[in-house]
Amino acid sequence: MTTDVWLPFEAHDIPGLPDAAEAGLTYRFWDGGPEFPADPADCAFYVVPYMKTTEIAVRPLSAMTSVRVVQTLTAGIDHVEPGIKFLAPGVQLCNARGVHEASTAELALTLVLASLRGVPRFVEGQRQEEWRSGFYPALADRSVLIIGYGSIGSAIEDRLTPFECARVARVARSARATERGPVHPLVDLPTLLPQADVVILSTPLTEATRGLVDGDFLARMKDGALLVNVARGPVVDTKALLAELESGRITAALDVTDPEPLPAGHPLWHAPGALVSPHVGGSSSAFLPRAKRLLAAQLTEHAAGRPLDNVVLTTGS
Repeated sequence: MTTDVWLPFEAHDIPGLPDAAEAGLTYRFWDGGPEFPADPADCAFYVVPYMKTTEIAVRPLSAMTSVRVVQTLTAGIDHVEPGIKFLAPGVQLCNARGVHEASTAELALTLVLASLRGVPRFVEGQRQEEWRSGFYPALADRSVLIIGYGSIGSAIEDRLTPFECARVARVARSARATERGPVHPLVDLPTLLPQADVVILSTPLTEATRGLVDGDFLARMKDGALLVNVARGPVVDTKALLAELESGRITAALDVTDPEPLPAGHPLWHAPGALVSPHVGGSSSAFLPRAKRLLAAQLTEHAAGRPLDNVVLTTGS
């Protein structure tokens, strides 16, 4: 029976991790470097390095013939999906639900407020020594639509609550009821989009959401609306978005782009009404303590033979 656990942090830096000798585990440090820490065939529990490319994330998977758990440190799993075909049946793929909610929701609110209140214009005015006063839109009394109402979408609404929004509507893959109100299915978007002043994307990247924000979606947004993307870049059709931005009809705040990283010279950098941040929704000071707590909890359950949290899928089922 294999006992190796591959971690992107040194084991002694993770409080609460099961004692290796007592748990019968061998901790190996690998953060995506060119050399593997041991034979991948001996790995039972693989924690995918954080903020690495898909190529790095999946590189050891074809040789991990004994792995039973693949744990990401991201809310989405799209970067490891290309490697799932290499895994034997019965392998559990777990995401990092609970790790990124606070940080990503903070950034979503930051992008909304910065865009509405004209912060990029003020920064540019400061550089030019220009006093750019005037009236700017507020978040108060605005209608907000959150597309992707999982734990991150819910955390975004938590932070919207004190801002006196006129309405918050929620959309997810399927309809359900919450304490705050109904969650609408994706098929309701044509009706909901024209009512929203701010549209926030926090949905996972799946075949159903890839290219969701296309020309038709954008055309249904009201004049002057703001699109905020803290989900994944390919959820938005970049060419269609550029056309709308260049017309001046809507604005956008993007923490993720397609392509990503956004290359020098790309028209999104200078598109009118666009605010771009470099995919930093989850990579804040809030990440490490939450990631380490998750790993300690998951490995404690794994060592005890108990069910794991955050299981997104099990291969072969």
